[in-house]
Amino acid sequence: MNIIKTPIEGLLIIEPKVWKDNRGYFYESFNAKTLAEAGINVNFVQDNQSFSQKGALRGLHAQKAPFDQGKLVRVIQGKVMDVVVDVRKGSPTYGSHYDIELSGENHRQLWVPPGFVHGFLTLEDETIFTYKVSNYYDKDSEIGVIWNDADLNIQWSKVIPENEFILSDKDQVLPAFKDFNSPF
Repeated sequence: MNIIKTPIEGLLIIEPKVWKDNRGYFYESFNAKTLAEAGINVNFVQDNQSFSQKGALRGLHAQKAPFDQGKLVRVIQGKVMDVVVDVRKGSPTYGSHYDIELSGENHRQLWVPPGFVHGFLTLEDETIFTYKVSNYYDKDSEIGVIWNDADLNIQWSKVIPENEFILSDKDQVLPAFKDFNSPF
């Protein structure tokens, strides 16, 4: 596995070594020892998976303590624009966002430590998105920021026109970043 640092401290891209032949491909999608050597020392307790059509926008979400989560995210099938926003008070990149294309073809993964809100936009039909998390889901601990926050200026529509987005009711009423009181 190749571990790549991003401009935001703690946020890492993980590129597995992929072996391809006439049968298809094989790769190691998780190796606790390799991740620990990269500073990712977590005990994953839950795996989550979503299936979405093109244009589904999910986010920007997180959970606050004591149920805050680190996430190792990847796409099994299809393609997404994955986005995280640093909401760690005191971080030099507080309020900065980072986006990356994750796909079933590039096999990239993203390590999102606690202290970030996270979301993604599906770029293809029948996209399967999965993530390992370091803490259990707790509905009462859910927090988030509105996906189209003007201050964050995330360019979601650089990949799909905004009129094609599919959003949940919950994701349309999250607070603006300026009104978000980060617990991190």
